[in-house]
Amino acid sequence: MLSTTPMGTTSDVSLPEETIFELLANRRRRYTIHALKHAGEPMDVADLSTRITAWERGVDPETIDYDDRRNVHTVLTRTHLPKLDEHDVVEYDDEAKMVEPTPALDDLDVYIEVLRGREIPWSLYYLGLAVLVGVLLLAVAVEAPLFAEFDQTTVSVFAVTAFAVSAVLHYYYGERARLGNLEKPPELRERE
Repeated sequence: MLSTTPMGTTSDVSLPEETIFELLANRRRRYTIHALKHAGEPMDVADLSTRITAWERGVDPETIDYDDRRNVHTVLTRTHLPKLDEHDVVEYDDEAKMVEPTPALDDLDVYIEVLRGREIPWSLYYLGLAVLVGVLLLAVAVEAPLFAEFDQTTVSVFAVTAFAVSAVLHYYYGERARLGNLEKPPELRERE
């Protein structure tokens, strides 16, 4: 929970893991978090509803009118924004219809690994790479055919290079998969 000192400065913005999972369990709350993190400033609920409706329908936000976003607006104001406000992730002013990110939202660094089709998670990729390097080192150590001409230094350089390149790519895709880093939420973007 967010706690504030008498001076109004934030002293603790950590949320329990269960709360984070609960808040992220709903797509509209994820979209709300993404939109606010991306904007980095208070948003009018009508603008937020328009953006979320456009994401859900896969259309340009400028094509959304009041009737299109009415359902999203209603559910946001009655359910999702009060829940996010209750956990101090946002400050929601029901009268002004404004929602503002809080320090807890800024500290909520959410990475969503979206897998499509036959993609594998990074954890399995690194496990496979480690097994490959281990097999190569073993093959060089026992001087297996085709590997006798390599030494352990060559395999070690290969391993360091493979893990370094993989780490850079993982970092790049990880930054793209964080809520608020790009225009669209991670689950709506295609790999480019």
